[in-house]
Amino acid sequence: MAGGAADCTYWERVLSKQCRLYELRNRERISVAAASKLLANIAYNYKGMGLSMGVMIAGYDKSGPGLYYVDSDGERTKGQVFSVGSGSIFAYGVLDQGYKYDLEDEEAYDLGRRAIYHATFRDAASGGIVRVYHMKPTGFEVISEEDCKDLHYRYAQEKK
Repeated sequence: MAGGAADCTYWERVLSKQCRLYELRNRERISVAAASKLLANIAYNYKGMGLSMGVMIAGYDKSGPGLYYVDSDGERTKGQVFSVGSGSIFAYGVLDQGYKYDLEDEEAYDLGRRAIYHATFRDAASGGIVRVYHMKPTGFEVISEEDCKDLHYRYAQEKK
């Protein structure tokens, strides 16, 4: 998530509640596409009112893995790779260089870690913790949570 922390946190909680209500009413989980559409519709209703958020909605449903970008204007985009926030231009540089469709899990984790590291290291407004998650049909798995500073020294050693 990127933007105003309060906006992102609040609207993600609202989305979580709506997804849970859907699950209780329909006895099945909402699709990733539908969840992203819900958030986009909510955001669109507040367009021009100062809402500040950029969110990636990721998940796994009946149709497989899904990844969407939703912003505070209600824009919604489906894709394979996204980076959001003020440091995203640095992350995209790393992603564009290293992304290929058939990455092994460890390669993908390292690419994601490096992309987030470059965003946090080069952009003062980006956070300092690099969190890597793996979306699976059974839910998400936490791969790592590392301080940007530790990654900086590790990557500096690799250059030598």
